[in-house]
Amino acid sequence: MILPDGYSDIPAGKIAAVVTHLEMTAPPARRDDPPGAWTLRKADAPALHWYRDLFRRVGEDWLWFSRPRMNDAELAAIIHAPGVEVYALVADGRDEGLLELDFREAGQCELVYFGVTAGLIGTGAARFLMNRALELAWSRELHRVWVHTCTFDHPSAVEFYQRSGFRPFRRQIQIADDPRLDGTAPRMAAKHVPIIE
Repeated sequence: MILPDGYSDIPAGKIAAVVTHLEMTAPPARRDDPPGAWTLRKADAPALHWYRDLFRRVGEDWLWFSRPRMNDAELAAIIHAPGVEVYALVADGRDEGLLELDFREAGQCELVYFGVTAGLIGTGAARFLMNRALELAWSRELHRVWVHTCTFDHPSAVEFYQRSGFRPFRRQIQIADDPRLDGTAPRMAAKHVPIIE
């Protein structure tokens, strides 16, 4: 369905975001790491409670809601699947960033989830994490690395991905039930996205 020019109503209880898909088809120029004492830790067969906690702490303010809506079996089927790798950015001995890479499609890597907790935004930790993500992805025989972000994410997300070497190639509108109305996310989450009941 093609949306007409102009305004389109979104039903009460729903949220709508503009999603931008970005890709790179060759390794980008290497960017220096910013100063900081971060490390990256691979989480082999990550525990579901650990993953959910980190996912919440990184994504709740940006209305990341797809994984919290999954039951244990659905979540485990993804994050324990061969070809899916989960990493934590470690700061001061705590897991404070999430990186999830999906290599299941031959020749490609999707940066499925990428982000740091609120206290690390603006510190350079995200640049450190992106440098590691691209090193890990392009260490394989790939022809494409891609990611998508949306208007609920940090306002600088698209610019950050472009500075990292990604090129936008597709835009979509995503409409979903507001996760703050069914208890998936707290009502106070994502104050930049008003609730309309």
